[in-house]
Amino acid sequence: MATSYTSLSQRERNPQAFFPNSATHADPCRFVCVYPAYINSKKTRAEGRRVGKSKAIDNPTVNEIGDILENAGLKTIIETNRLYSREESREPQQRGRVRVQLKNPDGSLIKDELKNKDDLLFYLVDMIPKLKTRNANQPHKGKKR
Repeated sequence: MATSYTSLSQRERNPQAFFPNSATHADPCRFVCVYPAYINSKKTRAEGRRVGKSKAIDNPTVNEIGDILENAGLKTIIETNRLYSREESREPQQRGRVRVQLKNPDGSLIKDELKNKDDLLFYLVDMIPKLKTRNANQPHKGKKR
């Protein structure tokens, strides 16, 4: 007779720990992953966007995300050869992810305003448009000399 797994969660079915017992919040396996598609306004929710379309950004890059988070004082690991599973394009500008440490090894938050992945994504959406590289691409509205 086959066992029905419908009432058991994945963690209950799998007796192994989700993370190794020795893994602390400082180990890279415990870092939060951020893909550019999470905040890309040109993606749909089905394609992986996790913020509202009105708040999302046009084509963010892994380097922009990494720069913002490093300037915020977070430990980051940029993995340029990783590809988001929902990404249809295999082009180099669509590749990459950033791993971010949100908690100290003792479990306390590194930055109090960044409690989880959602807070991190909204922080990125606020900060990426302020980058000089983003502002340099936009025409100036001031007087010409």
